[in-house]
Amino acid sequence: MTAATAPMRGVHRTPPMDRVTYGIPLAEALADEVARVGAHSVYVMASGTLARTTDVIDQVRGVLCSRLAGLCTRMGAHTPRTDVVAAANEARAARADLLLTVGGGSVTDAAKMVALCLGNDVTTPQQLDAFRAVITPDGKTERPPTRPPAVRSIAVPTTLSAGEFTSFAGCTDTDRHVKESYGHALMMPLVVILDPAVTVHTPEWLFLSTGIRAVDHAVEDLCSINPTPFSDGTSLQALRLLARGLPAVKADPGDLAGRLDCQLGAWMSIMGSQNGVSKGASHGIGHVLGGTAGVPHGYTSCVMLPPVLRFNAEVTAERQAWVSDALGAPGRPAADAVAGLVAALGLPGRLREVNVREDQLDTIARESMHDRWVHTNPRRIAGPDTVRTLLDAAF
Repeated sequence: MTAATAPMRGVHRTPPMDRVTYGIPLAEALADEVARVGAHSVYVMASGTLARTTDVIDQVRGVLCSRLAGLCTRMGAHTPRTDVVAAANEARAARADLLLTVGGGSVTDAAKMVALCLGNDVTTPQQLDAFRAVITPDGKTERPPTRPPAVRSIAVPTTLSAGEFTSFAGCTDTDRHVKESYGHALMMPLVVILDPAVTVHTPEWLFLSTGIRAVDHAVEDLCSINPTPFSDGTSLQALRLLARGLPAVKADPGDLAGRLDCQLGAWMSIMGSQNGVSKGASHGIGHVLGGTAGVPHGYTSCVMLPPVLRFNAEVTAERQAWVSDALGAPGRPAADAVAGLVAALGLPGRLREVNVREDQLDTIARESMHDRWVHTNPRRIAGPDTVRTLLDAAF
């Protein structure tokens, strides 16, 4: 029996998440879920803009009433350590028994980090050093022992990054300007509520660019060194939904059906991450662009996914053809199909368009070699010089 005909082998893991609700209005879904889990003291973490300029948090207050234990609306971009620990200390003092996030990836990751802090007696930013993942020189990820989070969370995402469906969090050490990875299975939210109406308040650039982030999840899972049959199916459906939903929302921001397509696509895009499917260099370099150069998550995928696809084309040609088909561009190179979607949405496609300077590229290249996903790229990346070649192609 040849390798090509050998039966596929593997294990599918069901994540420690109870439920995902979709298309149900926030107030209705939240009331049901808080009652179901029996929470009495809910600490809320929300986007500051959402809290100041919309009635969404008023809806949350109306549902929680006396169960509202505290509200944090000052979480910085890329989830700074200092903000995380400050929120954790507030939640601890309030004796929170449930965390609730309403917002984008930074507050979603913040709740995971707050849960880690509460479960591991972290009260200062420096203590987080003991729990961050370390990438060894040969590309392996070493995660130190971590006690389970003491409190679980409910996530109400307003963007499409889909971090609410994973058990990992990125948190930025603002002293060293490096975004680091933390993880524990129970850092994953207990419940996710997908309400398209909540996303109408999200700035267009943020909603659409995080949609490209979801495209990046699906594409790099399809082209991974260790794909699974389950993630292949969900990734292809994710690309179909996103290819339909993102242009619909661009054409009509009030299109709730299009927004729900995008939310469902983002959910489908992350199934590989739940089962250990390795990402590639677009994600790896993107992490460094975020933590080191301050580039928003979605924009990192807009600028890096096309050049990474071109670099990998010689080893992932068949699966890149699947990507093109799912994006509605059969016969077109996958890199061009993605770049075309980015351009059609009016999003930036070059590093210089997202304020990355040429004199930062060498630093970004060096730091990228410390990210685990660079080491699992389908085509081997030998060192910073290869990363610099990709950065130059994206510049």
